[in-house]
Amino acid sequence: MQEQHQDPLIEEALRWFGVLKDPKASDDDRRAFSHWLKEKPEHEAAWRQAQRVWMRVGKIGPAFANSPQATVVIPAAPTVTKRPPPLRADPASRPVGLRHPPPKRRRGLLIAAVAAVCVAAPAGALLWRPGLLADHATAVGERRSVTLADGSSVELAGASSISVDFAAGVRRVVLREGEAFFTVVGDADRPFVVEADGTRIRALGTSFDVKLGDGSVTIAVTEQSVEVTAEGRPPVVVGSGRLVRAGRGLPGDVREADLVMVEAWRQDRLAFHETPLGDVVADLQRYRMGRIVLTEPRLGDIPVSAAFEAGQADAAIDMLAAILPIRIRRFTPLLVVLSPRS
Repeated sequence: MQEQHQDPLIEEALRWFGVLKDPKASDDDRRAFSHWLKEKPEHEAAWRQAQRVWMRVGKIGPAFANSPQATVVIPAAPTVTKRPPPLRADPASRPVGLRHPPPKRRRGLLIAAVAAVCVAAPAGALLWRPGLLADHATAVGERRSVTLADGSSVELAGASSISVDFAAGVRRVVLREGEAFFTVVGDADRPFVVEADGTRIRALGTSFDVKLGDGSVTIAVTEQSVEVTAEGRPPVVVGSGRLVRAGRGLPGDVREADLVMVEAWRQDRLAFHETPLGDVVADLQRYRMGRIVLTEPRLGDIPVSAAFEAGQADAAIDMLAAILPIRIRRFTPLLVVLSPRS
């Protein structure tokens, strides 16, 4: 039952971010935050979790984490050695012991601060976004087909990118982010190879789908077969109607694929069967601006069986909240937070 009370504390910690990032934050604000942080061990845990949530806003990752604008610096404040005085009736007074951000400011400041981080995200993301190194890329919500120099074709899902390197002895494509469907023209003298996050897929005259996940690569074959080589594992051949999920620490077992679900995105649909919520969120993320954040890692393991229109990501989020034990909070159009339902 303790976990049911964690979410309000995280929300309160996020509100403190808004107060402390406000240029008008006073010494009283900082002393009040210091007192709140030390008041209970749960507050410190919530603050650490809020920091992780905050740093995931705007898909800015490690590059923005190294930016001084992304770091909340808490100036030193005097240590509170005794419980602060109770709130006085005078509305103009601001006692050091204020336990929460001022009610008239806290939500507005949170929204403004989160929006500021989201607006700054594109500049930070430029430092690391994989698509910068790509030859072909799609925007959020875009789907596009590319014909390569050899006549092979690649269909890119939303927020996806590839780099192409056709040399004399090999045709090499790197999937840098997102998902792509390959239809390969055979050439016995030049193998067609797709690389994705340490996994190598060699086409054996075929059509197949490659999808990048969080530390994993999923390969599903619709025609003929491919040879998949993951780090530290022997190659496996994946035939038509089969798929394999490769990556560090994964068993890499070949199993039957539901090709209708695999190819749903090519008809602007997203379909899932017993798919972890974390993977579902990652897919929805490619079809809406901003970020969808899970406050607790355990939420990512909840299985989801559902189908959505790819262009209706926000409606899909609402549906997830209706069928799963989660609640939604939209702090701005760019930030959606999913947390356990109390």
